[in-house]
Amino acid sequence: MKYPSVKTLGQLCLAASAKYNKKPALALLSDGKILSNFTYTQMGIRTRQIASLLNEIGVEKDGRVLLLSENRPEWALFYFGIAVAGAVSVPLLPGFSCEQIQHIALHANVSAVCISRSMAEKNDLIENKGSLSQIPFIYIDTITYKENSAEISVSLNDTEKQITFCQAKEAVQRTGDDLATIIYTSGTQGNSKGVMLSNINLISCVHSTLVYAKMTPRDRILSVLPLAHSYECTLGLITPVMSGSSITYLDKPPSPTVLLSAVKIVRPTIMATVPLLIEKIYRNAIAPKLCENKLYKFPLTRPLAIKAAGHKLISALGGKIRFWGIGGAPLSEEVEIFLHRARFPYAIGYGLTEAAPLIAGNPPNRSPIRSTGSAAKGVTIRIAERDAKDEGEIQVKGPNIMMGYYNDEEKTTEAFTSDGWLRTGDLGRLDKKGRLFIRGRLKALILGPSGENIYPEEIEGILGSSHLVEDALVYSGESGELVALVLLSDAAKAAMGAIEHTLEDLRSWVNKKLAAFSRLSRIEVKQEPFEKTPTMKIKRYLYV
Repeated sequence: MKYPSVKTLGQLCLAASAKYNKKPALALLSDGKILSNFTYTQMGIRTRQIASLLNEIGVEKDGRVLLLSENRPEWALFYFGIAVAGAVSVPLLPGFSCEQIQHIALHANVSAVCISRSMAEKNDLIENKGSLSQIPFIYIDTITYKENSAEISVSLNDTEKQITFCQAKEAVQRTGDDLATIIYTSGTQGNSKGVMLSNINLISCVHSTLVYAKMTPRDRILSVLPLAHSYECTLGLITPVMSGSSITYLDKPPSPTVLLSAVKIVRPTIMATVPLLIEKIYRNAIAPKLCENKLYKFPLTRPLAIKAAGHKLISALGGKIRFWGIGGAPLSEEVEIFLHRARFPYAIGYGLTEAAPLIAGNPPNRSPIRSTGSAAKGVTIRIAERDAKDEGEIQVKGPNIMMGYYNDEEKTTEAFTSDGWLRTGDLGRLDKKGRLFIRGRLKALILGPSGENIYPEEIEGILGSSHLVEDALVYSGESGELVALVLLSDAAKAAMGAIEHTLEDLRSWVNKKLAAFSRLSRIEVKQEPFEKTPTMKIKRYLYV
């Protein structure tokens, strides 16, 4: 497959529009029906119209444009429209508060806000624009496109505006080294920073992604993660558009029930997900039936039962899945072993927003268990300050590495070593074949009484494999003892009368699987769900 040779997001969008013309590009699935279906030709026309609109309201070359919406075709159209206009997108995750949105808009010095009306209402930004009151608001879900006409109708600051599209308009001239987007992270450590990614950062990452997921115009992508997250934006939007694949968005959060209904309609070939989704499907729908299977009870016939369950899982996901990407957080070892033995086409990758985001990965079923694969194309990985187990901080270099943090020289300097390598803040090791194994976050590392390295994520993973635990967070208590804060599963809550006995049994079961210095002193119950990032990692800073 030969992909368009482009250097900017604007060029990529318009080249894809010309190359794939009448093929389906973007759609919305709502209440079991496909709505808002755009072809690649229409995508090219709409992004030019949006670029004209932005230029008309005063957005200049390199101007910042805030983009905030649920996943929908208009998000993608505005993302590329901003690029065609020669501007810089500032996509925000839906979870940011009104105060955070206003702060980020001022910090990034945005000259326009592109937002869905429902998101504006949810964040009280229609009546309470505050410091944003002088900035034009475009409600992206109110645009009306007139068939066989060069006009669009859009709600701008609550007034209807007619824009005439100029057919001759092309992408504003920019280079691969120019800033393309500023992504404000929402991490586990609570420090939101504006990651500056250039056009070449993003496009080089797309080419790396295509090594693992060779997309074509025949592929159908079901997009379920927030588009403002670099993982979904690169793997679920920019890469498919470069490849001419079709993308369908959900109008609801992707719970297992919603997902299993949607895949029957879309029949996706490729998906990008976080571990929690496949883990819930496995534990709720696969594991109980697998354990009841007579073939599973005997070692000689167990592989047959596992493979049969794998076929049923693929069938339940629409029957056409050939690439199921997993990233953003560690996958449960129990679930990974099942997926591997069932020959399910899963592919685990590793990345950071600061790396646009891909750092390491492999095609489906090519990595050993617990590995995130080898360094992506053009990326170099090194392990710094290794310990006796050859483990240390993962540091990277490559064309995908960010330009820095917007308007924050101090944090940018801290993010890089003196010789120019990005500090990931993650701990890991490389095997002899260059495959990466991740142990956990450097900031989450706990030192044992004799200086031992204790990885809370590993203990949390063991806790999470119990049917009693929905979520877990491990931390060091006031006296240095290890404490687990757990959110109980429905099965455990049903046995609340004997909860103390149940928790002690759970602690004993977990400790048998751990080294002496990593054993838990006690388990505490959390009544309310943990607050999480968009990739479903617990915001550790809120609880430790």
